[in-house]
Parts: sequence; C-alpha cells; structure tokens
Amino acid sequence: MAKSLFEELGGGYERQGDYLIPCIALPVEEEQLIGIWGQRHLDYLKHYRKVTYTNLLTSGKLNAYLADIDRQAQERSYRLIEGMKQAQGITERLKEEKALEWTGRLNNIRACAREIVESEIIYR
Repeated sequence: MAKSLFEELGGGYERQGDYLIPCIALPVEEEQLIGIWGQRHLDYLKHYRKVTYTNLLTSGKLNAYLADIDRQAQERSYRLIEGMKQAQGITERLKEEKALEWTGRLNNIRACAREIVESEIIYR
C-alpha cells in the first residue's frame, strides 16, 4: 500500500478500533507568565482574530507572543502614566497635602493610559 503524503512527511497513524487516527500533537512551548494585558489580548484573539490565534497556537508561539504583548503594554502604560503625572504636576507633595485629590487625578490618568494602551496594543 502506498504511503500517504502525511506519512511521507514523517507523520504516523494510531489504530483505534477500525479507524486509523493521525498522531498529531501541538509543539511544546516554553511556559511564560502572562499578565492582565496578555490575557486581554488572548481574549481578543480568540473572539475577533481566530485565524491568527489558531496559527500562533499550532506553531507553538502563542505563549511567547502573549508574553511579549504583555511586556510591551506594561512598559507603554508605565511611560504614559509617568509622563501624564509630570505634565499635570502630580507629585508626592500633592499626595501628602491633598490625598483625595491626588487619588482622583491619578485614577483619571490610569484610566486614560489604559484606554491608550488598549487601542494601540491590545485591540489592534
């Protein structure tokens, strides 16, 4: 019996009852911790970019890709927050004198930074 293209490329079959099932396994990829930004991008890929998600998953590059996205988003968020704090004059002195105002202004900056990071990196 002639070999199939799958067998010629190094694949094999496993007999289960009367059927031959191809032996297919995903490549092993290094586990890396993925933070909130990576998780959000993963959710986005699963729902809106299914082909990209499947390609990354089957090539064994999904985890590394998400870890990189997470790192980029964290760095961008940190730079945005620090830049906005300087531009608006939010200092430790304000924190000591008017803690409630400092909290409100900082929360506003964090929300703005989150929206920018989501539009630039996460949901693209």
